[in-house]
Amino acid sequence: MLLAAMAGVASVAIGSAAIPPGRVFEALIGHGDPIERAILLELRLPRAILGLAVGAMLGLSGAALQGFLRNPLAEPSVLGASNGASLGAVIALYFGVAEIHPAMLPALAIIGAFAALGLLFVLSAGSESALSLILAGIAVGTLAVAGVSLALNLSPNPFAAMEIMTWLLGSLEDRSFTHVMLALPCIAVGIVSVAWDGRALDALTLGEDGARALGVNLRYTRARILVGIAVGVGGAVAVSGAIGFIGLIVPHLIRPLTDRSPSAILLPSAIGGAALLTFADVLVRVIPTSSELKLGVVTAFLGVPVFVVQLMRERRSW
Repeated sequence: MLLAAMAGVASVAIGSAAIPPGRVFEALIGHGDPIERAILLELRLPRAILGLAVGAMLGLSGAALQGFLRNPLAEPSVLGASNGASLGAVIALYFGVAEIHPAMLPALAIIGAFAALGLLFVLSAGSESALSLILAGIAVGTLAVAGVSLALNLSPNPFAAMEIMTWLLGSLEDRSFTHVMLALPCIAVGIVSVAWDGRALDALTLGEDGARALGVNLRYTRARILVGIAVGVGGAVAVSGAIGFIGLIVPHLIRPLTDRSPSAILLPSAIGGAALLTFADVLVRVIPTSSELKLGVVTAFLGVPVFVVQLMRERRSW
């Protein structure tokens, strides 16, 4: 919790415009230079809130899916949720629907996530097997990526393609409180829905049959987790763009600090995800480049070492 709070403070205090700590405090209480106050309250504060909220949703989703599927490499993209949300947002950008009203982009992102979820249920044919869900999720995610590629290929002009590509790289730059108000309700619903099933995830460590013997309704649990992820990740992706690997990295960092039970890492993963994504967002602002790095690029580089470590662990068991 302290680490997440420190990340939030750093996100507000650090940026391309150097503002001394004393003047930061003055601006936050409504005093000081108007320009500095505008930078802090209208640019950095919404960005910090979104970094914490989006990171929490992605970290929690990854922890829940790794427990539910009993797969250490599970994250929202494994079941096609984030890819479906990305496709919905790209459709909003491609057809200009996002220009109608600010709520249209997150709305279509959530619709895309739910469409991916519906297709996932159809392909898995109601099976409660984790393997069936993973295979169906790969198919759904691949289809969504193909749809995004088609939109890029058929973009009517280079500017439309550039707008889509910029969004796909993921960023919290130039976000406002309008984006905060659009995303937070979805993320809150997602976090509550996903965090509710800690006991069921613990029971699943005994396998499907063992969980049923303990009174867990697997279909109800699966539906609640997947719907929560669809709503939460859809709202997060709509304002942040496609940011990967947070859901993969954070549970692996948190797990050694707990008793390793799925329920024990849910809320810590949410807090860790909030801290990691927010610190990554601070990093993209301070790295000296001609233009600000995209957040999705940085999180992708952070994810590579986790893949390598997991690969080395698996090789020992071969």
